[in-house]
Amino acid sequence: MLRNPQISWTALAAFSRSMARMLEAGVEIRKSLQTSSRQSADNRLAGTIEKVIRSIASGSTFSESFGKEGELFPALFRDLVSVGEQTGSAPEVFAALAKYYESRVKQVREFRAAITWPVIQLIAAIGIVGLLIFILGLLPPMPDGKPFDVIGIGLYGATGATTWFVGWGVAAAAGFALWKFISNNVGGQMMLHPMLLGIPVLGPCMRSFAISRFSWCFALTQQAGMSIRPSLECSLKATANGAFISAQPLIWDELSKGETFTDALTTSKLFPVEYLQFVDTAEQTGTVPEQLDRMSHLFEEDAQRSMNRLTAFFSAGVWVSVAMLVIFFIMRLALMYVGMLNDAVKQAM
Repeated sequence: MLRNPQISWTALAAFSRSMARMLEAGVEIRKSLQTSSRQSADNRLAGTIEKVIRSIASGSTFSESFGKEGELFPALFRDLVSVGEQTGSAPEVFAALAKYYESRVKQVREFRAAITWPVIQLIAAIGIVGLLIFILGLLPPMPDGKPFDVIGIGLYGATGATTWFVGWGVAAAAGFALWKFISNNVGGQMMLHPMLLGIPVLGPCMRSFAISRFSWCFALTQQAGMSIRPSLECSLKATANGAFISAQPLIWDELSKGETFTDALTTSKLFPVEYLQFVDTAEQTGTVPEQLDRMSHLFEEDAQRSMNRLTAFFSAGVWVSVAMLVIFFIMRLALMYVGMLNDAVKQAM
């Protein structure tokens, strides 16, 4: 149930890269599809491509055949495949898709690598506390007859340790399930992402990645000859950010009224002033696709720096949390010990 309903980015990157090479070399489309889908990292791809090949053989177009597979292929992938077919630029489109998905995979790997050690520290701290709860629960009760409750919420002994571990396990599972639901649900992204954009450190990182992807996709679709409305819709979807996706009706409404592209983007309040100034200059010189392509690389670099700051902040937050947890238990044990001494002195008097 929690598996991504779409084919993985790793598989799409390899498939797109192979398709770009095969089509550039002039290999027939069905043979290109069959060859490119072999030995995929996602076992769903080969079977799906076989269906696409049969659909093409029965008379459907390239893009229609992919569209029949529903959500297995992301909307961005399907839209750009359609652009490549209509404009005769399929090799270039597949090469661009390969770079896009390779970049997404790289970003995820770098983030996971950066947070691995802090997460290990957190898991170790939870394990140590659970072990402490279990061990102290085996000791004789305190002078007042109460067991050693190191946390202060009634957890001690084997039962308390089990409750401690199960509680953290349920919280982790719930968090993971919520994240998967939101990441695979556009409605959830539209509700959550606007709030996340306002969070320091996290918000600028998300915004930079979204603008980089928007710029890349808009430049690609415009250079391929796609009309402005589907190009705008496709580019906002490419951000993978609910705040940007939900802004599409507002931006298009301004464009349909005759406003400039710069003014239309300004109304969304999602793009920084610096970016809008670049777009305005490009619009005046008639070089919007070229300039946005250049801006996509600049904002991707900025996004990488933001991600480095985010992971550093996250690492520091986990380290501080672990340190505070350790200090809390040291103080708790110290106060319990002092309390036992005071009780002993009172009894002696």
